[in-house]
This record gives sequence, structure tokens and C-alpha cells, in this order.
Amino acid sequence: MSARQWPLWTLVGIAVAIFVAANAHLVYIAVASDPGCVTHLKTAGSAEGQYRAAKSAC
Repeated sequence: MSARQWPLWTLVGIAVAIFVAANAHLVYIAVASDPGCVTHLKTAGSAEGQYRAAKSAC
């Protein structure tokens, strides 16, 4: 490897490491977070913007 190529491969390695770390962090947050229960309608609403959960977990 020439002296000119090693900085390029170092930068590529750093970029790949950052990419992997960022994705690992996103996966961790997705698995570890628990939004809990939110208030919602128990029956179907008739007005605009009134929605209910398809299947309540609460």
C-alpha cells in the first residue's frame, strides 16, 4: 500500500464504524423504549379526527 492510500482506507473505516454504531444505537432505542399506554377512544368515533386503537394493549 502506498503512503497515499492509507489515509483513504482509514477514513473509509471510520465512516463504516460510525454507520454501524449509529444503526446499533437506533436498534437499541427501538427495542428499549416503551411508549406506554395513551388515551384513545374505546369505541369508533363519528367525528373527523376521532380514531381508536385497532387492538388495545391497555
